[in-house]
Amino acid sequence: MGKLNATAEAQIREICDRYKGEKTPLMMILSDIQNEYGYIPLEVQEVVSEKTGISVAEIYGVVTFYSFFSLTPKGKYVIGCCLGTACYVKGAQIVIDRFSELLGIKPGQTTEDGLFTLDALRCIGACGIAPAVSINGKVYPKVDVEHVEDIIASYRKEASA
Repeated sequence: MGKLNATAEAQIREICDRYKGEKTPLMMILSDIQNEYGYIPLEVQEVVSEKTGISVAEIYGVVTFYSFFSLTPKGKYVIGCCLGTACYVKGAQIVIDRFSELLGIKPGQTTEDGLFTLDALRCIGACGIAPAVSINGKVYPKVDVEHVEDIIASYRKEASA
């Protein structure tokens, strides 16, 4: 996002205004901004602080505490590999390692082409289908390391279509 343009700043202010009457509006504001822009950089946090009176330090703390918020842009496809206990025991670490190897990125990073972001997740509540992988909300059950290459290929094909 870099320096905010007037349109983006106006939209951030409008999002803040939606929750003016709320007692604790920060999570709702940040969620709407994350959904709209895909991330919440410092420039945006400063506008939210100005509009709400909540310090930038507190906003930054919330953004960095919750894994669904991001300070940097995410890829078109966000691959979340669950590393919760059930998934981990069933081989999730080798699955995320394979995604990392094939994409050339580590968890928390985005590919240079902006297509994929790889995230290590704690628990997605899919213990019965472990190891589970989530891509933009679609959950893949019982992912074996052998499936990873095909999963990536299907999203590359979709992106080029």
